[in-house]
Amino acid sequence: MDNHHDNVERFNHIANDWDANPQRVLMGQKVGRAIRTALDPDGSERVLEFGAGTGLATLLLAPKVAHLTALDGSAGMLAVLRQKCERKGLHNVEIIEGNVVEQLPNLEYDVICSALTLHHVGDVAGLLKKLAQHLVPGGRVALADLDTEDGHFHSADVKGVMHHGFDRETFGRWLRDAGFTEITFSTAHTVQREKEDGSTQPYSIFLAVAQKPVA
Repeated sequence: MDNHHDNVERFNHIANDWDANPQRVLMGQKVGRAIRTALDPDGSERVLEFGAGTGLATLLLAPKVAHLTALDGSAGMLAVLRQKCERKGLHNVEIIEGNVVEQLPNLEYDVICSALTLHHVGDVAGLLKKLAQHLVPGGRVALADLDTEDGHFHSADVKGVMHHGFDRETFGRWLRDAGFTEITFSTAHTVQREKEDGSTQPYSIFLAVAQKPVA
């Protein structure tokens, strides 16, 4: 099986238990809040979130925007998200199963965002160019992922990891090459992972926000 199929199968398998990990939930919520704060939505935005998963960031952003399309390749993860939206009465969330690289909806958005998804994408520079084509003039991306790490953030048995984080300078260059301006980086959250020797290793998560020029 290819990496993408392996990755989808893994997320389908663990979907119902995904939110049982307190550190994972905290990470998703911290990053979601960082995205919401950086975007400061006025309620009129049409948003695409890819790699939405169980909606840890989705549920924080959706009440603040006009419409949010939640895209993810795992039907299992999206089933959990759908249940959450129903319980919370969120009617402005459209849920779509699909791979952002191959099945990006043929629409234009005010905002495209993701949290910890890009390290599963092979050609990130190419994807950023594609995202720019799906933004309205003046639209923004808000993309969070790991800073360059030692390869131990994910356990060795996790498949589908294409990058061990990203260098901010390189990522900024990819954004510029895709035509984005007003590029800013901040640290959305830092995860502390326990090592085998009992010590802890910090893994920082950056948030890159950039704008498609108006003209």
